[in-house]
Amino acid sequence: MYKENSKEIEKVITNYFEGIFYGDANKLESCFTDNAIIYGDINGVPYKKSRDEYIDGVKNRQSPNDLNEAFKMETIGIDILGNIAMAKVHLPMLGYNYYDYLSLTKIDNHWKIVNKIFSNVS
Repeated sequence: MYKENSKEIEKVITNYFEGIFYGDANKLESCFTDNAIIYGDINGVPYKKSRDEYIDGVKNRQSPNDLNEAFKMETIGIDILGNIAMAKVHLPMLGYNYYDYLSLTKIDNHWKIVNKIFSNVS
């Protein structure tokens, strides 16, 4: 069961990375629950958005792919406990060095991100 859940979570993270990298709002939307909240800081400035606000921002900016950036996003680790999981991921892009913690849960047999917290590290 762990191996199956791990593969499903990795698929969600791959869709998350590709949604951000290519600016694919539909792919990104498929990763989150409707009521997910995104918290973080960018250069020390607090950041809070709903899933829809966050995806709208991704959709309406130039994507890393549009800017000819190399794809360097990676999963650092995934911790699974039953039907919940936490993933730590690294997203160097757009002149930032983001680290995200993604909280996931299994809803109706599908893994979804319920919360994202992030920061950029110099």
